Amino acid sequence: MMSRAILVASALVLFGLNAPAFAAGDAERGREKSQVCQACHGVDGNGIGDPQYPLIAGQYADYLSQAMRAYQTGERQNVIMQGFMATLTAQDIDDLAAYFASQKGSLDDLSHFK
Repeated sequence: MMSRAILVASALVLFGLNAPAFAAGDAERGREKSQVCQACHGVDGNGIGDPQYPLIAGQYADYLSQAMRAYQTGERQNVIMQGFMATLTAQDIDDLAAYFASQKGSLDDLSHFK
């Protein structure tokens, strides 16, 4: 019985240590915050038909968060994106990343390769 309690306690500690890796944004809140993004990235992140704007739907949330933070710090350079990112909190970024990651990307449809 004691070893089971130790095992459960150990699992909880290990899960707790990894909690930041599992931290996720709220996709619904991200959808609400995405209004300004839609002008270039489209309503669902699949773009507006202009190849100069990246398709972000279906990208990994951690990639999107990292990219947005890189614009915020100036590590990635784009005047427009830096301006938008300057106003966002860490939670805003995670929420936006969760929303766009949850969208089906237009590149997910590989039927045109048949």
